[in-house]
Amino acid sequence: MQNPAFRKRKISALIIIGTLMLLMYGKNLTERQAFKNISSTFAEVYNDRLVVEGYIFKISENLFKIQKLVDHCNINYDYSKVVTEIAQHEKNIIAIVNDFEETNLTEQESVYLTDFRAIIENDLQIKNYNLLYSDSSGVNKKQVQLYDQKISTAQQDLDNLSKIQMEEGEKLINKANIIINRSQIWSQFEVALLIILGIALYLLLFRKKFTYS
Repeated sequence: MQNPAFRKRKISALIIIGTLMLLMYGKNLTERQAFKNISSTFAEVYNDRLVVEGYIFKISENLFKIQKLVDHCNINYDYSKVVTEIAQHEKNIIAIVNDFEETNLTEQESVYLTDFRAIIENDLQIKNYNLLYSDSSGVNKKQVQLYDQKISTAQQDLDNLSKIQMEEGEKLINKANIIINRSQIWSQFEVALLIILGIALYLLLFRKKFTYS
């Protein structure tokens, strides 16, 4: 007949083992979710921050080319197609803005991007090159300055958008670090559970042998 004390120890050990197994299973589920969160965070860093920074760079390139065409209107250059060239750069910008708007925008990003789109679509549409330059009166400095001011405002919107990418990127990296730190804590907890499990198995399998030897 089994020793009552050993039987009680055995039941206690089984309860402890069962509890530890449940805790380890819960830890495993938590770990899986942590890895999903880390993967999602880094995907967001790439898709909504790094890719967007590339959009901003391409937009800036086209905006610079527009400003160059506007500011250099008095240089010896064939400007017969300049309005078409400016329109093409604006078309390129709007196409990139459309892609930008498909990303996960913050409220502040939406404000800057909406303002930027309005400048490109409404304020920089040059229908006639004579607004900038004519052979009879030369450069229309007032109009050129007006376009320069609008371009500067648009560039400021881009600078603010770029700054947001840095700030949001840092937030996402900090979020990933928090998840990683939590995962490390859970790993230490798992080691502690394994030690307790080993002790429980010792009590269950070997204690009786030593007791009756």
